[in-house]
Amino acid sequence: MVFRAFKGEKMEKELKYTIFPTEWGYFGLVGTDNALFNAFLPTAERGTLRNKILADFHSILHEKDLFKPVQQRIVAYFQGERIDFGGDIEIELYLDSFFAKQVLVACRDIAFGQTRTYLDIAKRLGKPRATRAVGAALAKNPLPLIVPCHRVLRSDGQIGGFSAGGGAEMKAKLLEHERNV
Repeated sequence: MVFRAFKGEKMEKELKYTIFPTEWGYFGLVGTDNALFNAFLPTAERGTLRNKILADFHSILHEKDLFKPVQQRIVAYFQGERIDFGGDIEIELYLDSFFAKQVLVACRDIAFGQTRTYLDIAKRLGKPRATRAVGAALAKNPLPLIVPCHRVLRSDGQIGGFSAGGGAEMKAKLLEHERNV
């Protein structure tokens, strides 16, 4: 598993993307031959997702079979299989702080069907007063589902925020999906 946190460093590797259908819509992945660093939750229209990826990334190539085994796992997840996207998927995180990296690493350990709170994550990192900072770091998660930030809730059990595509409604849908598998 590769985790890197860089501030303002330019990506010098050849970027590729793929878009593929799932039961919930079209899912997108962006990465290099060696590691993923962006995921896009399902949307109804392939073209909408393609336009978003092309707007976010310049000089990016389409590769249909990019991370094919990961694609297969994502498809299986949305078909109702119990799939974890644990540490065997190589990822790179280009973030603005080491703390944000630590939050996402901690989040990656939350197993399918389990949840944690922002406070749980903050305590795990030895900063129990940093719950808002945990939320801010999760809001920058470039790999939703792969780094399962949807499994982090408020201490009162409420959903909390979700900056990935579909917002809090998508977060609730993902949690319900996992409860029913």
